[in-house]
Amino acid sequence: MNFLHHLKSKQDVDEAIRNTEERVLVLRFGKENEIGCMQTDDIMSRTETLLSEMATICTVNISDVPEYVDYFDITHIPATVFFFNGQHIKVNSGMPDHTKFIGPFQTKQDFIDLVEVVFRGAIRGKYLVNSPIDRRRLAHYEMLYKDY
Repeated sequence: MNFLHHLKSKQDVDEAIRNTEERVLVLRFGKENEIGCMQTDDIMSRTETLLSEMATICTVNISDVPEYVDYFDITHIPATVFFFNGQHIKVNSGMPDHTKFIGPFQTKQDFIDLVEVVFRGAIRGKYLVNSPIDRRRLAHYEMLYKDY
């Protein structure tokens, strides 16, 4: 079994974002012992070798990087964020929030398909891609937005 690279600080995350070139940087924000995170980590670790030509996959504990938790407004875990050549790639999964993929992945193929779509879109200069995952297999959360 592969073990995913764990980023332990804001500096580690910043460095990964800056230094991952010509591949998608996948950052799973969450907690190691949370069931959805463990499910996602299992899927990511089983696909890491297969996706190694197009993606670098890392996990980030939300308690280690409160700056990124605030920046990406991470209120549900796991939350998966994508970058390409230092640029944040957003994913339209039919939810109000495109900055991250919220919830666990249901299958290996869902994760593989999403990484491939992000990679192909990013190569073409797109900063927003449409999720290939069937909406019936997505976690649905009630998003509350406040007007200030």
